Amino acid sequence: MSDYELPENRLSTTDESGDRVYIHPHDVKGKWTNLRKKIYWGLILFYLIVPWIVINGQQIIKLDLPKREFYIFGATFYGHDGPFLIFVLFGFLFLISYITSIWGRVWCGYACPQTVFIDTIYRFIERKVEGSGPKRDKLERSPWNSEKIFKRGLKWFLYTVASMHIVHSGIGYFVGTHELLHITMKSPTSNMYLFILMLSLTLIILIDFGWFREQFCIIACPYGRFQSLVMDESSLIVAYDTKRGEPRKRTKGVAVDDIGDCVNCNRCVNVCPTGIDIRDGLQMECIACTMCIDACDEIMLKVNKPEGLIRYTTENELHGKKNKKGPRVYIYLALFILTCMTLLFSLENREHLKAQILRGSNSPYQEIKSESKILNHFKVRVRYMNSNALELQMKIVNSDFELISPDEEFEIVNENKLLTFFVKFDSNLLKEGRVKTNLIFIDMKTGKEVIHKELSLVGPINDNP
Repeated sequence: MSDYELPENRLSTTDESGDRVYIHPHDVKGKWTNLRKKIYWGLILFYLIVPWIVINGQQIIKLDLPKREFYIFGATFYGHDGPFLIFVLFGFLFLISYITSIWGRVWCGYACPQTVFIDTIYRFIERKVEGSGPKRDKLERSPWNSEKIFKRGLKWFLYTVASMHIVHSGIGYFVGTHELLHITMKSPTSNMYLFILMLSLTLIILIDFGWFREQFCIIACPYGRFQSLVMDESSLIVAYDTKRGEPRKRTKGVAVDDIGDCVNCNRCVNVCPTGIDIRDGLQMECIACTMCIDACDEIMLKVNKPEGLIRYTTENELHGKKNKKGPRVYIYLALFILTCMTLLFSLENREHLKAQILRGSNSPYQEIKSESKILNHFKVRVRYMNSNALELQMKIVNSDFELISPDEEFEIVNENKLLTFFVKFDSNLLKEGRVKTNLIFIDMKTGKEVIHKELSLVGPINDNP
């Protein structure tokens, strides 16, 4: 068998003994490659620049885990808003299912961080240090000498620098970029936990993007398995047109006049980042990066054949059938819209300020016989999750009831407060041992009522009619 022919039960990145075969994709140019580069750099610049953007003194995206405060495009969320993540996760799941059911693995080829960083940064470094794909293949097979040691050492040094920069940018989303800049100027011992976290993440990124690479897509990533559940014959895929291309050139027993358009140059295999042969049909390892499309189109132009032997198409189109969107597509879209609407409704109606009334742990009431008064003891737990301080005043609506509290006026900011108060009232107000009134909280700056709670007061049952 040739180097490009593999048995069906063996990965393209392993040899006959099971050892890993390192892939060095050859360079390719074309319209799809140019489009991917623009998208890749847009995503990378977004990742690197966004945490440096500050509006009204606040970083536009900051996930402050110790304080449990999360600032996302002007909106502030707190630890108790964690359930909203359920809607975000389900929304992403339904969205990626909808996208995959129509456009196939466009996420893997155009937006996955694994693909974006490796293709844009790490392979760029590799090309500059070790040369083109054929040169890298030759270097891989060559024995260790001074040239190989120097090139590999320089490459991994640059990989490390790139990995540290990626990790520092990521940590900036959690610590704050400006604060992180000051931290990096200090000794690592002053922020040892953060320093250890940075080193650990750098090592993970370095190993993954520099060494593990396509193995993550083939072995670890669940998306390749997930795609078979949501794709059908009308989903867009990168495919080889068998009817047009077969039989290939240099196929034994086939006359020259009967061969198809495929010249069997294996250019599509050489440029594939996962090492597969797209001519063998749709495979789990294919990440729809379209490199094989540009490579094949380049060859077709050279041999005066029409482009599109390998192209974006569907299984139905390849077999001359019409594309039909199945019910699953509309179900995914409906579920995504429903999830988004539920999330927006929940965000619109979430409460920053809440109060919970608790009865005192002592006896339910006390009698002040000298004044014919009844005293009820309460505790109120006030929760306010906002970074802007709020000044509140507790009041009883009815003047027949007297509020007694050391915390009648208080300030609260992003915290829970447990306050104690007493309500004193005339025993004649009781009916069958009970009477109700209302406790309110007023914003002292605006004078508006922000909380309204009903109080159930108790006392001795009056036997008089």
